[in-house]
Amino acid sequence: MEIIKLKVMRGPNCWSAVHHKLIVLKIKPDTVDAYPYKVTDVMIEVTDDLIKRLEGMRIPPQFLYRGQTLTELIGHVAVALQRLCGMDCPYFSGQAAGLSADATVIFPYEVENAGVYAARASVKIVNNLVSHTPYTLEAEMQELSRISRRQRLGPSTKAIAQAALNRNIPVTRLDNDSLIMLGQGAQQRIIRAAVASSTSAIAVELAQDKDSTKKILRDNYIPIPPGVITDELDELVNAIDEIGFPLVIKPSDGNHGRGITTMIQSQAEAVKAFQLAQQVSEDVIIEKHIQGNDYRFLVINYKLAAVAKRTPALVKGDGISTITQLVNKTNKDPRRGPGHEQVLTNIVMDEDTLAILATLQLTPDTILDRGRTVYLKSTANLSTGGTAEDVTDMVHPHNKALAERVARLMDLDICGIDVMAARVDEPITEANGAVLEVNAGPGLRMHLAPSNGLSRDVAAPIVEMLYPGETTGRIPLVAITGTNGKTTTTRLIAHIARQTGYHTGFTTTDGIYIDDKLILQGDCSGPQSARVVLRDPLVNFAVLECARGGILRSGLGFDQCGVSIVTNISADHLGLDGIESIEQLAKIKAVVPQSTAITGYAILNADDDLVYQMKDSVKCNVALFSLDAGNPRIRRHIATGKLAAFTENGWFVVFKENQKHKVALIADVPLTFKGSAECMIKNVLPAILAACIYQISFQQIKHSLLSFKSSPENTPGRMNHFQFTNFCLMLDYAHNEGGYEELKKYAAQVTASVKTGVIAAAGDRRDQDIRNLGALAAEIFDEIIIRHDKDGRGRTNEQITGLLTEGIRKIKPNMRVRIISDEIEAIAYAIMHAEKDSWVFVNTDEVQEALAFVLQAHENDLHNHGNTIAA
Repeated sequence: MEIIKLKVMRGPNCWSAVHHKLIVLKIKPDTVDAYPYKVTDVMIEVTDDLIKRLEGMRIPPQFLYRGQTLTELIGHVAVALQRLCGMDCPYFSGQAAGLSADATVIFPYEVENAGVYAARASVKIVNNLVSHTPYTLEAEMQELSRISRRQRLGPSTKAIAQAALNRNIPVTRLDNDSLIMLGQGAQQRIIRAAVASSTSAIAVELAQDKDSTKKILRDNYIPIPPGVITDELDELVNAIDEIGFPLVIKPSDGNHGRGITTMIQSQAEAVKAFQLAQQVSEDVIIEKHIQGNDYRFLVINYKLAAVAKRTPALVKGDGISTITQLVNKTNKDPRRGPGHEQVLTNIVMDEDTLAILATLQLTPDTILDRGRTVYLKSTANLSTGGTAEDVTDMVHPHNKALAERVARLMDLDICGIDVMAARVDEPITEANGAVLEVNAGPGLRMHLAPSNGLSRDVAAPIVEMLYPGETTGRIPLVAITGTNGKTTTTRLIAHIARQTGYHTGFTTTDGIYIDDKLILQGDCSGPQSARVVLRDPLVNFAVLECARGGILRSGLGFDQCGVSIVTNISADHLGLDGIESIEQLAKIKAVVPQSTAITGYAILNADDDLVYQMKDSVKCNVALFSLDAGNPRIRRHIATGKLAAFTENGWFVVFKENQKHKVALIADVPLTFKGSAECMIKNVLPAILAACIYQISFQQIKHSLLSFKSSPENTPGRMNHFQFTNFCLMLDYAHNEGGYEELKKYAAQVTASVKTGVIAAAGDRRDQDIRNLGALAAEIFDEIIIRHDKDGRGRTNEQITGLLTEGIRKIKPNMRVRIISDEIEAIAYAIMHAEKDSWVFVNTDEVQEALAFVLQAHENDLHNHGNTIAA
């Protein structure tokens, strides 16, 4: 078996309504057919060793059954590999709605790069299983584990992300480390581990500067250990004389316990500790060692959230094992792992450990007496192998107030305060304890999963601080799909929102726009462009065009929308990406309304059978629109008091809250060309509904409709009209049968001496689709110029011309047809040879380039005509 295509889904997709993060593999069909095995047969035929290896993946029995295909097995193996490396991936069997899943493997992932690696590894493994080839998992498991360690969210970040998701707050990962965005657009909050965008940068700097921190605390009568800071070894003796033993020596700006030495009892130990600290920081803190227990107070939003008693890494003798062997046994605890991967960290025998053992006259090879406990680290940090016990409920009110005051003094909305004291159920004073450090970005592991005591959900108050109450961090988001009309509808909704005072971000096949400013030109109707809009801190209203290609390629660029619109479904892109019928195309487009929040609205075209049927596949509210107030579907819908928009007696009408509301006269809305452009009327109806759902007043909607004109600026490439001296030219992006059908209706109302069409066809369409475009063009125009797109999409210009011509000749055998491949040259020829009172239609592919040329030609015409009149 061979992988011929690999896709990564990152949002709602056609394979699953639940799992947004999926790997989709296309396996070369002939190689799948070459193995007529089923899983049960393979397991019987392979060696006992291979059976054990497969069982060792811990695939649940219900996912290994008679009649299962090899492609299903590949998916289960890929999931098993990820789960064995600690990634949270459910077993899953999925098939795209309406698409053939033959030779397709689908499985979830947690870490994208790990999922991709698991895909390739699982194909190798199954290939070896069915061909009886010896195989070892060791290399794959090591690499997967490496990817997982480097790119999985750490415990703190993961907990915060999950707490946000529990509140229906969207979470977006911004890098392969721990930087995540909660919310969207103007409602976003950025967080890395436990440092939030709300956290003061100055406060973080102060916390890193331990000397400045000590001064702030000392000046405000917070108990701290006496000490000094210096970068000179010569000053160490004076410090010892001033402070006295025992000492703690640590770097001024270190973290995670790096470079710290405690319980220093001699000058020789102090010199060595000083040199160790300077490996981390030039400035070194020398302070009195405070006897007692090590406590971490976690303060969130200036309120105490949890307290943990921390114990340094230790081993307890059994009278048989060496210290090294005891460490190895301890590290086999499934809760432990490298770095911050698990809730506890592996104990590493480093210089600090060896120094401690030396003071005890021990070595790593010493066999400890049964029951003897040896501490292996100078500090109790979890990052060095320490453990934690929750003692939150024991904390004295005095100490709670003390911790919250420290956080206020430091201006840290999230901080970890290290305290040394004999007890926490008694008030901490200079006589019995001290605040050692204040940490920005404290780890949450010890509170989320302490070794002993209650687990504290400390992620939830962080999310509550960022999003108080029931706020979800979401902005109004309208997602628009369909075959035709998406771009115009997108632009119109964005215009209405902008006129209402919103900062809008929208994406179309023309580009990405923030407040009507072009950010990126090109086809931006895919998920990555959507993410650009939702990442912008200015945007508080998003309108996103969602094309078929992006949905198939990697899903939607958001987790859910508040409003979805499906304009229509007609034949387009058939024969591509496994979509062979219009029904299959409809099921792909249905991903958009299916992604609508349960409290949101799917706006569906009641005049389109395939779109109307989507109401049965959504869990949200449904609003309908129609050109005909008498449409039985509309009448049944409003009879139950539901939201709808339609045309009636020349008006745009909305039925809302059991009342009809006349919004605007159709003929007064410039976009409708005095009511003659039926396709534009269809675009206006769902736009009105979307604005209505987001509580924009009918008066504001009307004002916005009347101010939105079809122009190169507002609707580039969508029914752009140019009145030349002797003829009229219309430039439009119509590129499929549905578009040409709408064009045919409009052209029938145009009075002209001659109707000329400059047409083209995309090369990746089916033969019959291209012929149909030619036939429709022949019905519309008196003469035709065939041009060609710059990208033939798999066909030569001659092949496209031949198919278009076949369609044209079927309708009008003797029609005049001219071939001018270059788009600009074809437009220039049409303008130069336009007859008086004629109508020229230009089907454009390079919209901005064509518009620039036509605008210049129009300006030249007006200038020349003006000079003639003046003469």
